[in-house]
Amino acid sequence: MEIDGFQVYLPHIMHELSIAMSIVDIASKKAEAAGAWRVDQVDLDIGILSGIEFESLEFALSVAVKDSSLEGTRFKINRIEALCECNSCTCLYAPGQDFRACPECGNLDAEFIRGKELQIKSLIIDQKE
Repeated sequence: MEIDGFQVYLPHIMHELSIAMSIVDIASKKAEAAGAWRVDQVDLDIGILSGIEFESLEFALSVAVKDSSLEGTRFKINRIEALCECNSCTCLYAPGQDFRACPECGNLDAEFIRGKELQIKSLIIDQKE
């Protein structure tokens, strides 16, 4: 399917579209509660391991804001790199593509402490006077 010159693959865009609609809904409600008459920018923190297709999300956001209070809002996506902490020696390290053994002790028991997030970090708004 092609929309406005973009080749769109429906399975990918449908997942990101529901996320984009949730982001727009949450940001709209927060802005309204803060007395904003316009949202200039929404900053998002999205981990590279969150399962989000970044380009699909950007497209989905452009669709989700149509005819909403966030139309014209800039979305800044901060890609958060993955970081693990070894449960044995507490070493912090960036995991490889498919292997996350600790580089210090070789232990495979580790926790992701960064890289899976999907959150609205901040809104830049113009308040009603």
